Amino acid sequence: MRLHTVLASAVLVLTHRLLALSITGASSSADAPVFTYSNNSFLLHGAPYVIIGGQMDPQRIPPEYWRDRLSKARAMGLNTIFSYVYWNLLEPENGQWLNSEPSNDIAKYFRTAHEEGLHVVLRPGPYICGEREWGGFPAWLATIPGLVVRTYNEAFMNYSRSYLERLAVDLQPLQVTQGGPLLMVQVENEYGSYGSNHNYTLAVRDILLKNFDVPLYTNDGGVEFTLVGGAVPEVLAEVDGDPSSGFTARNEYVTDPSNLGPLLDGEYYTFAADTWGSGNAHNTADGNPSTVDQFIEDLDYVLRANNSISLYMFHGGTNFALGNGALWKNYTAAFTTSYDYGSPLDESGRTTDYYFTLRDTIQTHFPDASIPEPPANIPRLSTANITLSPRLPLFDTKYVTTRNDSPYTMEELGQAYGFVLYEHEVARPMSGLLRPGDRPRDRVIVYVNGSRVGVVDSIYQYPMNITVDLQPGDVLQLLVENLGRVDYWSLEAYTFNGLTDPYKGIVGEVTIGNTVVNGWTMTSLPLDTIPSFSSKANTSAMGTSPMFYVGSFKVDGNYSDPMRLDTFLSIPNGVKGVVWVNSFNLGRYWTIGPQQSLYLPGTVLKAGQSNEIVVLELEPGNQTMIARGEAERIWGNNPDPDYI
Repeated sequence: MRLHTVLASAVLVLTHRLLALSITGASSSADAPVFTYSNNSFLLHGAPYVIIGGQMDPQRIPPEYWRDRLSKARAMGLNTIFSYVYWNLLEPENGQWLNSEPSNDIAKYFRTAHEEGLHVVLRPGPYICGEREWGGFPAWLATIPGLVVRTYNEAFMNYSRSYLERLAVDLQPLQVTQGGPLLMVQVENEYGSYGSNHNYTLAVRDILLKNFDVPLYTNDGGVEFTLVGGAVPEVLAEVDGDPSSGFTARNEYVTDPSNLGPLLDGEYYTFAADTWGSGNAHNTADGNPSTVDQFIEDLDYVLRANNSISLYMFHGGTNFALGNGALWKNYTAAFTTSYDYGSPLDESGRTTDYYFTLRDTIQTHFPDASIPEPPANIPRLSTANITLSPRLPLFDTKYVTTRNDSPYTMEELGQAYGFVLYEHEVARPMSGLLRPGDRPRDRVIVYVNGSRVGVVDSIYQYPMNITVDLQPGDVLQLLVENLGRVDYWSLEAYTFNGLTDPYKGIVGEVTIGNTVVNGWTMTSLPLDTIPSFSSKANTSAMGTSPMFYVGSFKVDGNYSDPMRLDTFLSIPNGVKGVVWVNSFNLGRYWTIGPQQSLYLPGTVLKAGQSNEIVVLELEPGNQTMIARGEAERIWGNNPDPDYI
């Protein structure tokens, strides 16, 4: 708690009034630099500006909903939005720049934020972490000979420069210096936890300096080694995590005057992301009053001193398709499709009790600010059970096959995400323990003659041991799923660096007992499109191998607002798989939880028409499959049927 004299209190009241002006975009001095900072304050048009920020990434949100989410940020009292940009979505293949895709139109997102009375802070990476696949790096980087990420490596720097320069072309006109909303740009992302190669971070800084004319900043954990390793000369050094200890650490360990300025907690964690696992509960503020009290205390501590903050996350959104990342903890901790994060605005964009608690705290500090009222939540849609009929076995789909003596990795097959099927026809007897390469990467379903015999799953520190006894003519099949490349590694992790080992599929040789298995047919199954199906059910192909199921449903045609069609789609008797609705990939489901349903945005549905659901169930049984739209989400966990 800080005590103020009468004079200090008067200054504080005046500052709050100036901040209220800055929140609404008013200017106190037309001649002052547009956005800069002094030792203690950010300055917008010469007036003190406290950043009341929140993280929200456009590529995790249906673009049709950007304005809705941004308006709700403004209505909570935020004045600035912090956003990562995912390189892998903008450039999924080397040289293929997809900024015209609606979900990749970062410039439109920034313009929309501006129209809603918000400023923005850009966090372009090239590395962004964010619990995203490989920290936002495109998978094709792993195929470049000699390339090493997050270091001063010639190949990596060349591709990073190209990415940042192309992104800058889109965003330069939106800088606050040109009348736009963009206030600052972050250099790399929490680099101090990873290393101290200042040649690398200086090179990233110089690329950004050549392409932007707004202030740059770094963001690192609030301890000595991260701040020393992450600070970059002539760049404002900021912290994340606990604001009290973080601000103290920055003042103690950052001594270069060119790094000093106002205090910003650039990532104050509103809760945490979920990982798949029978014992992993959903992270949420609900039922955690003491935790919420701590959040309020920390927010109050920051704002009371006129310091700045960004809530990570304000709105998490969704890892649609196969976009989630993972951590390596001597096992794979794979993040769920949902990136709800327990944040104030839930995955479907609805306000929560937590939202209003934080809003009340912000309003306490800025009573004169013009903060609009948030709209009432729109009820979500519920549906009756939707019958799903089997149509096509995954192994019968017509994808590209390759043959080689030794198995290729997913990357060597020119594939980024999804599955690879490895098949070997046995020529001589083999028996013993099956080892699929150096380790499972990440989940290996084992079949012999089309029948599933077990799963080797790296989400467990000690995956299942599978022994096989194969005779000539038998067919061994290994279906390998990429559960998400590692997106974060720290010097404190005490594991190997998963960021520099992103390879999926099978790495190394497959052995059975002491025998190396040679002669493989490999089928790429990226699932970037869904195959064509016959119009009739295919019950004759039912077995234990993965199966595509298809169903359809209609929704009321009287809705004009797509949010009224939002729902959570569950597959109640599914084990694990992937779901598409009207060809849009919602992501993965997995009975182990904690996620038990997938967010289905109303923007995907066609009101008054037939809507098609396609489900790839990896472990089908003989029961009828169903899907169901649920208005209220249920979180929970179930035992892993493959590891009971």
